[in-house]
Amino acid sequence: MAATRLFLRASPVKCSLTGLTGGVHSSLGLTLLKLSPACTAKPQAQRRHAAHFTYHPEPAPSQYGPTQKMNLFQSVTSALDNTLAGDPTAVIFGEDVAFGGVFRCTVGLRDKYGKDRVFNTPLCEQGIVGFGIGAAAAGATAIAEIQFADYIYPAFDQIVNEAAKYRYRSGNMFDCGKLTIRSPWGCVGHGSIYHSQCPEAFFTHCPGIKIVVPRGPVQAKGLLLSCIADQNPCIFFEPKILYRAAVEQVPTEAYQIPLSQAEVLQEGSDLTLVAWGTQVHVLKEVAAMAQEKLGVSCELIDLRTILPWDTETVCKSVVKTGRLLISHEAPVTGGFAAEISSTVQVRVRWEIKAFYFHRGWSTYGSL
Repeated sequence: MAATRLFLRASPVKCSLTGLTGGVHSSLGLTLLKLSPACTAKPQAQRRHAAHFTYHPEPAPSQYGPTQKMNLFQSVTSALDNTLAGDPTAVIFGEDVAFGGVFRCTVGLRDKYGKDRVFNTPLCEQGIVGFGIGAAAAGATAIAEIQFADYIYPAFDQIVNEAAKYRYRSGNMFDCGKLTIRSPWGCVGHGSIYHSQCPEAFFTHCPGIKIVVPRGPVQAKGLLLSCIADQNPCIFFEPKILYRAAVEQVPTEAYQIPLSQAEVLQEGSDLTLVAWGTQVHVLKEVAAMAQEKLGVSCELIDLRTILPWDTETVCKSVVKTGRLLISHEAPVTGGFAAEISSTVQVRVRWEIKAFYFHRGWSTYGSL
C-alpha cells in the first residue's frame, strides 16, 4: 500500500467525499479533498482498493538520435548492450543472467559478448555484491544483478559497509565507483511478500552510494547509463510492473540523463506532488482527478534519484504551491517521504506555514 505525506497551509476548510474514494487511493482522495474550500462531509463505508494506473507513453526524444519501440526491460537490455559494446572492461553477472534473467533484461547478451563477460553466479547476494566490489576496485565496470530487490538484504553489509565506504576509508586511494547494482523493485500485483518490496529507504542513510528509480523506458535507459558511467557505486531499482506495461520510443544509441536532477512533469499552483517509479503514474491520475473534481492545480515532480535527491527543485515548487504530498510504495514508517518532508520543513519554514498530515500504513505492499 502506497504511503503518502502531505503539508497544507493552516486554514480552516470543510471537506467532503461523495463517490470519489473509489479512485487511485481512498486515503489519498480524502487528503486531496481537504484542499477543496467548499464541501460537506458524507462519509462512506471504508472499502479496500488496489492501486492502479494507466501508463501513458512519453513523446519520443529527438535529441538522442533514432528511436525504436521498446518496453522497459528492453530499454534496460539496450543500455547494457551499449555498455558492453563500448567498454571492454564491462561485465554483467548475477543469478540466471546468462540465459537472459527472470525478466529477460540480459537476453542475448552472453551469446553476443561471450561467457566471460555475461555470466551466472551462485545464489548468494552477498557474494554477488562482494565480487562486484572487487571487480570494480580492480578497474572493471561491474554490473551486478540482484534478481529481486526483496533479496538484496543478505548483501546489505557488503553495500553499506564496503561499497559505500571503500573510497572514504582508504582516503581516496581505492574505490569501487564503477559498480552498479540493478534489481527489479516494487509491487507487481502477484508477487506476494517476497517479490513486492521497495527497500530504497534502507540505503538512504548511507553516504557514498547513489540510488535511482526510473518511471519508464526512456528514463530507464538514460539513467542506467548514467549510473554505469558515474564514479560512485549506484543502486538502480527497476519497477517490475512496468517491465512490459511501459512501452515507448527509446533511442537506440547510448545517452545519459543526469543523476540527482528531479523533473517537473506538470506545472501547477496549488499542490506539489512528489513520487518516483510507479507512483509517478498513480499521481498523474491523482492530479487529473484533483483538477477535474476540485479545480485543484497540481505540480507533479518525478524525483528520479533518491540519493542524493534534488532538494532545490522540490523546495522551489513547495514555496510556489504552499503544499506538498509525497507518495511511495514502501511502508510509511521510516519511508523516504519522511526525509523529504523534514527537509522541506527546515528549508522553507519561513516562507510557508504548514501543518502535517500523515497517510498510509506500515505494512507490506503485497498485503
